[in-house]
Order: sequence, then C-alpha cells, then structure tokens
Amino acid sequence: MPESKGRVLLAYSGGLDTSCILAWLIEQGYEVYAFMADVGQEEDFEAARKKALAVGAKKFFLEDLKREFVTELIYPALQANCIYENVYLLGTSLARPVIARGMMAVADREGCDYVSHGCTGKGNDQVRFELAFYGLKPDIKVIAPWRIPEFYNRFAGRQALLAYAAEKKIPVQQTAAKPWSTDENLFHISYEAGILEDPNTTPPADMWKLTVDPEQAPNTPQRISIEFAKGLPVKVTVPDENKEYTDPVDIFLALNQLARKHGIGRIDIVENRFIGVKSRGCYESPGATILRAAHVDLEGLTLDRNVRALRDQFVTIELSKILYNGHWFTPEREFIVSSIPASQRTVNGVVRLKLYKGNVIIEGRYSDEGLYDEKQSSMDELGGFEPTDTTGFIQIESIRIKKWAQANIRKGQAGIEPKDVYGSRV
Repeated sequence: MPESKGRVLLAYSGGLDTSCILAWLIEQGYEVYAFMADVGQEEDFEAARKKALAVGAKKFFLEDLKREFVTELIYPALQANCIYENVYLLGTSLARPVIARGMMAVADREGCDYVSHGCTGKGNDQVRFELAFYGLKPDIKVIAPWRIPEFYNRFAGRQALLAYAAEKKIPVQQTAAKPWSTDENLFHISYEAGILEDPNTTPPADMWKLTVDPEQAPNTPQRISIEFAKGLPVKVTVPDENKEYTDPVDIFLALNQLARKHGIGRIDIVENRFIGVKSRGCYESPGATILRAAHVDLEGLTLDRNVRALRDQFVTIELSKILYNGHWFTPEREFIVSSIPASQRTVNGVVRLKLYKGNVIIEGRYSDEGLYDEKQSSMDELGGFEPTDTTGFIQIESIRIKKWAQANIRKGQAGIEPKDVYGSRV
C-alpha cells in the first residue's frame, strides 16, 4: 500500500460533484473523511452517510448546527436588517461561517492535514469557505479541486463527472428534468446555473421547492403577531391556530411554515458576485422575509432617527458586504457586530401582520418604549408640541437653503442657465 498523502476532511453534500471529488481524492492518495452540517436543509442524512462510506470515506461526520445558525448568524443579520444589493437576504452566505466552524472543529479533533470543498472556481462559496478556514486555523491546507487544472481539465463537463461516477460505481440522481443547482438551509434555498443562466428565462413553476405559487396560496389571509425584545423575535403568536412559539429555532421554523403556505419570500435577481462576474440567482427566503418586514417596521416606532440613519448607512451595508464576501472571521466583522446591541436596546414591542398571497402586510404595531407620542404627533390637538416650535428649525434650515440658492444664482449670472438651479445639470 502506498503511503497516504495525508488526511482530508471534505465538505460533503452527497451530490454528484462532492461524491466524485471524494473518489478523486482517494485516487490521489489521500485518506478522506466526509463532513456534513445540518443547518436545516431537507436532507436524508442517513442516505448521505451510507453513500459517503460506500464511495470510500473512512469516516462520516454529521453536526447539528441549526441553533447556532439561528442565534449567531441569522439573528445579528436580522437586527442589522442585512440585505445585499437591496434584494438578496444572504441565505447562502449566512450559513457558511457556522459550517466552516463546525468543519474546522472536526478537522482539528480528527487530526486532519487538509480540508477540501466542492465549490466551483467561478462562485462566491470558494471564497467564503476558504477565508473562514484560514480565519479559524491559519495553518490549515485547503484542497480546492475546481481550481486544480488536473481536476477541472479531466472533468470539463457534467458528462465527464457522470462517466467517472459510473466507473467508480457512485450512485447519482439523474437531474435532466431539473437543470439547475441548489443550496438549501433553514433560512432559504437558492437556484442557480443550468437554464437559469439565461436571465430572460422564466423559472419553471416546478422549480420552486419551499413556497406555493402566490396565485395558488389560500384565498383567506392569515394574521399573526411577532414580539421583539432588543431587536430579536421572542414570541410568535398564531391566533387562528391557537399556537405560540418562543424558542429561537421553533420561531424560525414556524414562520417558515406560515410563509411557505402563503407563497412569501420568492425573488429572482441578477447579482454581482464578489469574484467579479454577474450571476442570475433565484431564492426562496420564506420566514426571513416575514421577520425582516416586521423588524424594519418596529424600528420605525422605537428607534431614534439618528441611530437608525447611522445603522442603515454603515452597519447594514457593511455587514451585508462582510457576509456576502465571506469576511465573517475578520476584525472588521467583530467591530461592526459589536455595535449592533447598542442600536437595538429600544427595539421592543409587537408587530401585527397579515400574510396573503405572497405579501407581508403590516397591520399594526405597539411598544412601551415612548419614542412615539400620539398626542405630540396628532394633527388634531396640540398635546405639548406647539406649531411655533418648528420656527427654529425653519430659520436654521432657511439660512442654508438661501445660501445654496444665492450661489446658484451667481452661477447663472456667470453663464450657467437658470434651469441649472433646479438640478438638471448641477
């Protein structure tokens, strides 16, 4: 027997790519262990275990990471209202730090010399995983087959992978009827590649897995309420089912179930990948869509306007980039996340919502935080805020506006047309 090149822990999905990579690594002389993370995906883990061992893995490890996924990644992103390019709720990238951390814990415990993954050389996940690996264990060695010429030249297309699988007697699922790739976790599912690479191709109706078609959703709306404490959901109440949920994972699972039934959370976008190419992706983020809508709404009632402006301009945008680009295990993430609790101290209260045919409709909200004063805001009574109280604001702002207008008038006298004062060119 030739001497082993070392022990490799492979991030294993059970699909065609990672099954072939597992066999290829063994062929190259490595001792391979397979790792799977349970982050809430609908998966037959026992079937995946049997398959990995049948292909040749020495050991198989399954780690249940759902709770830390919710509490350590999803919840901070929720508090910061994270969103990428104003549309994508970051479901895939949110799961990568907990998967990488679980994987590195096993690699360290089992004395692995290398870690490996099946991420393509054109995607974001190779960056997310590898930067996380190095952030957790700087001296770890990474094997990335899809960036090794010997591998990607040999397996130039799907047919080559299928032929190799047949040669190695690796069972594979035929997916000709569903020509796209998916990634699923508790937060969402993504669909990419295949027929979706034409951005003008409408996703087929049977592609969507988690949510019903909004047109086929119930004709009767369903009303729920979500209670927040310091920006985190602590209770979901579903009156028509006479149910309440208070455990973090249970809350998320319940909201997922409700949103799925009502067709909530589908998006179809073209996004800018970190590596510099555009990518078309379709996503379903059911429960997350409800939670974000409720949280944003409650902040309108409870969060100081200057704190909210700073958080929106700085924390929301930067943490979204950090998540998308795979920079979770970095000093900038530590710095950004440390500011979140201070911004959420007053975000306490209840939001009432209506779920109906793909829509999350806010029907009301209440809080004891005291930043909203009904009498003070009323147009029908004075209530402690006199009309003359605005005089000072107007006087201060009028000085600035008058100076701006005078400067533009002077520009007009210097040859700039008067219409430029109104911003058509300036």
